[in-house]
Amino acid sequence: MLNKYPLWKNLIILIALVIGFIYALPNLFPDDHAVQITGARSSTEVNQRMLDRAIDALESEGIDIKGSDLQDRNGLIRVLDGDDQLKARPVVQEALGDDYLVALNMAASTPDWLRSLGAGPMKLGLDLRGGVHFLLEVDMETAVEQRLEALSGQIKRELREERIRYRGGDLNGREIVLSFRDDGSRSEAFGLIRDQYNQFLMDEQTDGDELKIVLSLAEGEVKSIQDYAIEQNLTTIRNRVNELGVAEPLVQRQGGDRIIVELPGVQDTAQAKRVLGATANLEFRLEARQDAPSSETESFGFRDQQNRTARLERDTIVTGENVSNAQQAFDENGQPQVNITMDSVGGDLMNRATRNAIQRRMAVLFIEYKTETEQKVVDGKVETVEERVVEKGIISLATIQSALGSSFRITGLDSIPEASELALLLRAGSLAAPMYFVQERTIGPSLGQKNIDAGMMSVGLGFVLVLIYMALYYRGFGMIANVALTLNLMMLIACMSILSATLTLPGIAGIVLTVGMAVDANVLIFERIREELKTGVPPQSAINAGYSRAFVSIVDANITTLLVAIILFAMGSGPVKGFAITLCLGILTSMFSGLMVSRSIVNFVYGGRKIKKLSIGGKLANV
Repeated sequence: MLNKYPLWKNLIILIALVIGFIYALPNLFPDDHAVQITGARSSTEVNQRMLDRAIDALESEGIDIKGSDLQDRNGLIRVLDGDDQLKARPVVQEALGDDYLVALNMAASTPDWLRSLGAGPMKLGLDLRGGVHFLLEVDMETAVEQRLEALSGQIKRELREERIRYRGGDLNGREIVLSFRDDGSRSEAFGLIRDQYNQFLMDEQTDGDELKIVLSLAEGEVKSIQDYAIEQNLTTIRNRVNELGVAEPLVQRQGGDRIIVELPGVQDTAQAKRVLGATANLEFRLEARQDAPSSETESFGFRDQQNRTARLERDTIVTGENVSNAQQAFDENGQPQVNITMDSVGGDLMNRATRNAIQRRMAVLFIEYKTETEQKVVDGKVETVEERVVEKGIISLATIQSALGSSFRITGLDSIPEASELALLLRAGSLAAPMYFVQERTIGPSLGQKNIDAGMMSVGLGFVLVLIYMALYYRGFGMIANVALTLNLMMLIACMSILSATLTLPGIAGIVLTVGMAVDANVLIFERIREELKTGVPPQSAINAGYSRAFVSIVDANITTLLVAIILFAMGSGPVKGFAITLCLGILTSMFSGLMVSRSIVNFVYGGRKIKKLSIGGKLANV
């Protein structure tokens, strides 16, 4: 009996190994330490002159430059190591001033021919590559207030459509107070609101000549609004992180009103905060009529014209929450604009509001919540005080030519980057409530490098010990197992690179475990071959029996472990996922290398000819 694989099976193994080699190769080209230069505003561009000024400042301080280039309006300067990187940041910042932001970064060094094939190194997690950690707090009171404002606008709009006269509607804490001139109007309004808005507790009150309806939210409804706010913010942040292109981020809820965000590899905290924390919410409002009472209007300035203002109705037609898509484009004059598509609810509300407002002007109001720091003297001591402010500005005020539907365009934007950033934030979704940065930590790449070195040492040590044991105990077959184990490690790294899986410190532990587990299949096979030889079976038959009869045991053992790893990945988070993903991939590559690659090598060495001796260790190897 001869042991030979058919040509097609050998070709499949060879192709898999070649692909694995190509996609594992980029990991031999580690990222360069670099400093990244970006504009403090989206409209500020980093040009070659500014990049040269930064390079001159670094060279004057004796910091060696490995290379530099301009990428997407940003500058990147590569240095030799982490120590030079830490020294370079303050030098460049001082040379360029406050108009530019300087951040630590890692720059890819993969050769172009590999990148043209889509090959790249494994992504490193926060504990290895470094990155940023944010703790954000959701403003729950504002979430309730915003919801009440929206409901108040809807109620007043329906009262007007039903021709029910009211004198005014004001917000008082968590209450909406509607005033009426006569009891008949109040009774009609009471019935309409009771039938359509069951989330309110309703009460009729009389204050002098004023007849009122007081609407207050039930506690259950308040809790529902707050839960929706944090869940919507979680979804929005995840979408924004995806737009940033961050691999394997961590976005999860902490407690009742806080969110944790970890972005591996991101050292530019200013850009991350600008995208994650910006509400980028919009409100579409009609311009107020000349005779409109002041209690029903508000005045706002224009974002691009400091001295220009406009008076708008308090009622909001739709908000950014109704935006389903947003894309940056150009108008007929070549100026940047954002094309917006509303969902069905938003399109219906817009149509209802504009069909009776032809030739009136509609404003697009941009709302942003910020946290500003200010130095104040408190009890004779200078302290840094954080104040939360709301900035509102009009970015467009255009005349309505015809009834609008679900599609709009926003013009009047300052620059292409501003239009792109606004489209990104709207496309990712608006925040249901403002958020504020409670905590911010930057983990530098130098700390991650120590973890990488320790992890690689553990993998290398475990790998070498397994190789030595297998070579000494199983001799020739042990060397075959060592080749298969080496190829298995290469395949595992290639799979993680292809899938853009993030390697974390627990993930390295999973690789170490995989190295130990990978030889289990070969141990089972080799021991089975020994048993067959002991009973007097010829070597070729013993090889065939060893692989075929151990197959079921190997698959059963690995499948049960794989199921556990899948459960860990599905139910775990953070470090647990990092461990689970390397374990899952390691099991699959181990089965491939143990059952197919090692069998192919054994067939190449021993198959196709008659043999009388197997180099498998022990006295029973000879027949």
